[in-house]
Amino acid sequence: MNASNETTAHAAAIGAGSVGARPEVADDAGDLVIEVRNLTKRYGRNIIHQKLDFDVRRGEIVSIVGGSGSGKTTLVRQILGLERPTSGTIKVFGEDTATIDDASARMMRTRSGMLFQQGALFSSMTVFDNVAQPLRELGRVPPDLLHDIVMLKLEMVGLPCKHASKMPAALSGGMVKRVGIARAIALEPELLFLDEPTAGLDPQASDEFVELIATLHRTLGLTVVMVTHDLDTMVALSTRVAVLADRKVLVAAPVEEAANVDHPFIHEYFLGLRGRRALQALPPERRAKLPKAALEPALSSVEL
Repeated sequence: MNASNETTAHAAAIGAGSVGARPEVADDAGDLVIEVRNLTKRYGRNIIHQKLDFDVRRGEIVSIVGGSGSGKTTLVRQILGLERPTSGTIKVFGEDTATIDDASARMMRTRSGMLFQQGALFSSMTVFDNVAQPLRELGRVPPDLLHDIVMLKLEMVGLPCKHASKMPAALSGGMVKRVGIARAIALEPELLFLDEPTAGLDPQASDEFVELIATLHRTLGLTVVMVTHDLDTMVALSTRVAVLADRKVLVAAPVEEAANVDHPFIHEYFLGLRGRRALQALPPERRAKLPKAALEPALSSVEL
């Protein structure tokens, strides 16, 4: 797709989805993009994961949730190859990350993008150079095309090109996140990792960022893996939610199905006040599958 067509497709997609409607998964959703089997991760005597299994299919948006210390980010870091598992196998795009050769590993990196929690922009680089960095490092893009590609990516995430010359310190939190997304999609990846994408944003900026992620998912055909504590974000975007508890993936299912699992963390996370409020925003056909406890009034004592 050329730049003009890609921009047109992006514009046409904005507003096409609805929050809480389950994202569409591609026809080839049976294709496993990520396959984790019998994963164990230890730090000394501290066991984080034990015989954990986890799958992500092409076109999904899978949210990883769990309590503090459950190993959400650790799981993603192992999938990305930033940490090695103690035992078990991890395959990404069918390649075993433990035995992959250098050339294949480089190719895999061009097929994946990552948005870090705080944006992780290079403070000494302009917005333009931050977005251009992966293109220069891995993309081998001709200099005469680099400018147009960077500007296109900024446009796709809703940032006017006038911000390209700014330094990260001059940006708002929401703008930093958008630059981070632009950098993450610079190489047109198939797989996108998001670490707490709405953390630190006010409600309006958070809603706008959720819509941006949904738009990019539809427009670019992305597969998305998202670590989040934000119940509203999780409910709005997820094809499935993977719940980490007891050192494993307790359940990986649509949120309305996960909420039915009888487990203390599930009860606390999904059926508390904030969880009920988020779940009750689901469309009627999905809300009908929730447990009765999730449908109890979601008003605080102050609101009452």
